[in-house]
Amino acid sequence: MTLQLSSEQLQAIKTHAELTYPDECCGLLLGKPDADCSRLMELWATDNAWDSQVAEELTDASLEKSHRYWISPREMLAAMRYARSRDLAIIGVYHSHPDHPAVPSECDQRFAWQQYSYLIVSVEHGSAIICQSWLLDDRHHFQLEPLLIVDSMRS
Repeated sequence: MTLQLSSEQLQAIKTHAELTYPDECCGLLLGKPDADCSRLMELWATDNAWDSQVAEELTDASLEKSHRYWISPREMLAAMRYARSRDLAIIGVYHSHPDHPAVPSECDQRFAWQQYSYLIVSVEHGSAIICQSWLLDDRHHFQLEPLLIVDSMRS
């Protein structure tokens, strides 16, 4: 599987990551899923809803937004409704790793869903340096997903 997105969309994700640094940013990828290539059509930027209540419920009480992200169920539902109204679907999630590689963490793996792409942006000292996308395989291990960057997604 490949994730196709425009250079403008990739830049918007990087900008979101830089603006929220040193906290993790997060958002949803809306698009058209396909067996070989998921095409990103729109970004749905979200607030990082990670707080002490979420941390307690998930037993990660010591960690903060600089190491975790959470998209609220209300935000997920709003994005699903919006996507459905435009004949799109949620095809993935993006988030940043401040001062950490663009590699899924143990927590990322624990909460990941197999049908989604997980685009991670590494932000070093406030600058987005690398983006990588990941997919879960049937053994619940992350595998690197190729990114296909195109100049424009306009049809």
